[in-house]
Amino acid sequence: MMIHQALNYFGPDGGSIINIGSLASTKATPALSVYVATKSAINGMTKVLAKELGPRKIRVNSVNPGATDTEGAHSAGIMGAPAETALVAATPLGRVGHPEDIARVVVFLASDEAGWLTGEIITASGGLS
Repeated sequence: MMIHQALNYFGPDGGSIINIGSLASTKATPALSVYVATKSAINGMTKVLAKELGPRKIRVNSVNPGATDTEGAHSAGIMGAPAETALVAATPLGRVGHPEDIARVVVFLASDEAGWLTGEIITASGGLS
């Protein structure tokens, strides 16, 4: 596991591990059972590792994006299709996310300002639920 290998590089001051999950982990979307299962596993792993690594001052959190304009969304045929239109209509902020939207959340979680956060699952979805 990559996290296991990364632990060799954390010093006595600890640090931050940020997993990337998906809003899909909390939605029962038909035809996505394997994807939902893998993203749900990330949430569970995040919570367990937060407890295991907390004594080493290593914080573990997950960011779960909603509909985001990524290469994966394009290759899945979501972007530029009726599925994107439906997602935008269901999102209170009226648009899909962009990688920069998610990056800002990740940067915050990696910063000292998030020093009290561990074991958290942060949904970044423009209000889509």
